[in-house]
Amino acid sequence: MANIEPLLEATKVRKVYRTGTVEVEALKGLDLRVDEGELVSVMGPSGSGKTTLLNCLSGLDDIDGGTVTVQGNDLFAMSDAKRTEHRARSMGFIFQAFNLIPVFSAAENVELPLLLTGTPLSQARARAISMLERVGLGHRTSHRPSELSGGEQQRVAVARALVGKPAIIWADEPTGNLDSHMAVQIMDLLCELNREQGQTIVLVTHDSTIGDRAGRLIRMRDGCLVDNIIQLPSQVLPT
Repeated sequence: MANIEPLLEATKVRKVYRTGTVEVEALKGLDLRVDEGELVSVMGPSGSGKTTLLNCLSGLDDIDGGTVTVQGNDLFAMSDAKRTEHRARSMGFIFQAFNLIPVFSAAENVELPLLLTGTPLSQARARAISMLERVGLGHRTSHRPSELSGGEQQRVAVARALVGKPAIIWADEPTGNLDSHMAVQIMDLLCELNREQGQTIVLVTHDSTIGDRAGRLIRMRDGCLVDNIIQLPSQVLPT
């Protein structure tokens, strides 16, 4: 049987932070493969390198050694402009702090990445509203972030990450600012998107009740991968 090309492959990736003469090796030559359709959680104590891993594998940060390929494209062989364009077209991001634009409505926040890649306004708006309906916010499209609950704001952020049909979604502590009930709802949504649509998601979390629901659990310590555990497929919890 022919080998299946990974969606993402990281080989011997190093990241060093420098302050004056002090160097801290945040990622220590780690290897990682993510296949299309996986939901992968990354866990570990504070300072273990979880967010650094996400930032380096997505091309948000430069690396000091190794290679990262996404859909066969070497991220760090690209110019900064090409890497930014590739990230805009192939990746979606969900952050703990939501990162919504406060003066924009939900629909305007969601359509923004489409407009930045040249989608006509009418088409971008229609896709944004459709995606908000998909995440259960079809009745809140004209509301600004201040008029939405924390869980609703994170659903807007999920819709924004999904609207461009990215190959991979990076989620950095997406439930970190939510209470436990809302956190379960957001994780239910991510599991549903992964299971029903085959959306590839790499999720950084400190919460084992969230991380344990992924199909694969990676544990980090001191800039290294120490566990790579295959789990049961992602599940939506009964309400």
